[in-house]
Amino acid sequence: MRRLLVLGAGTAGTMVVNKLRRSLARADWDITVVEAGDRHFYQPGFLFLPFRAYAPKQVSKPTRGLIAEGVELVHGEVDRVDPAANRVLLADGRTLPYDYLVIATGVTPRPDQTPGLLDGGQWRKTIFDFYTYDGAVALERALRHFDGGRLVVHVTDMPIKCPVAPLEFAFLADDFFRGRGLRDRIELVYATPLPGAFTKPIAAARLGSMLDDRKILVEPDFLVERVDGTSLVSYDEREIPFDLLVTVPLNMGADFVARSGLGNELNLVPVDRHTMLAKAHDNIFALGDANDIPTSKAGSVAHFAVDVFAGNFVEHAAGRPMTGSFDGHANCFVESGHGRALLIDFNYDTQPLPGRYPVPVAGPFRLLGESAVNHWGKLAFRWMYWHLLLPGHMPSKGK
Repeated sequence: MRRLLVLGAGTAGTMVVNKLRRSLARADWDITVVEAGDRHFYQPGFLFLPFRAYAPKQVSKPTRGLIAEGVELVHGEVDRVDPAANRVLLADGRTLPYDYLVIATGVTPRPDQTPGLLDGGQWRKTIFDFYTYDGAVALERALRHFDGGRLVVHVTDMPIKCPVAPLEFAFLADDFFRGRGLRDRIELVYATPLPGAFTKPIAAARLGSMLDDRKILVEPDFLVERVDGTSLVSYDEREIPFDLLVTVPLNMGADFVARSGLGNELNLVPVDRHTMLAKAHDNIFALGDANDIPTSKAGSVAHFAVDVFAGNFVEHAAGRPMTGSFDGHANCFVESGHGRALLIDFNYDTQPLPGRYPVPVAGPFRLLGESAVNHWGKLAFRWMYWHLLLPGHMPSKGK
């Protein structure tokens, strides 16, 4: 009996076990997934919680109900991986052997990595995040009571989960305060370590013009060194004062990756960007946000990459060359407020461009153009996530 062990039952990990359970013979393969928590969160929904567009109960489900029959779910914290012995050690002392390992433990916000974010006494008082469930819920209360002053939306550094989400938050905040008749009393600032609104030039120009249209001030090339009271301070000593700070802390992979000697300085596993096979080990893969591939850390990337990986894994385990090649495909709906959104679609070699998706000319979604159809597409994706994506039934254009 061969053993496939998957660490993490988030988006990538859940899709992996559900797809491979159908592909690998039960008489020949044991599949186990390790997950610390007992609930699975729909992380794109965190963006909507502060604005009451989603209720908290709409963004989580019990993990067990999302895992295919025939997959063993182990609840526990990973202490480290021992690649030399092909085993994983859990924090409670249990040991799990494997023949093949998939690391899909994602990234998490690390406010502890920026001086003053946690130790200045303002966390969840004047400083908030929305990349966690608890942070998004707390931010809803803060926004409800904020009636004037400077609101700063801030990105600490790249890469982060869903790099357009901070922009979406700025657009939705503009819409939210206009709806309450408070926009002229609130100064909105977008502080980013990038030279513009986004990493790709054409999309950056379009998104930058949208910020300008909404009178959201952009502070580019802002690399935060510390938070000093109610000011962000950059390494070049620029200061951005705030009354309310909505920050995206540094995103890092799991600490066990570092303890296991498997990661880079951000605890991301170096992999071949086309196959997700770890560069240092022939029986370890890293998927979703847990690897170092040069594309967005977004659910769409995990979806498209897992589709390629599933076929490759069957080939690799059979001793054959992997024939699938992931092209870095990503697409993201970008909420822009007023019941509208735009869509960007790109890969390793092609930047976001105007047009229609998924069918050229016909659409129905507009690329780099705002529309109500795009907005409804983003909202509809929540149902698709629970019922098609996670079970592994959603079609892909990622190959």
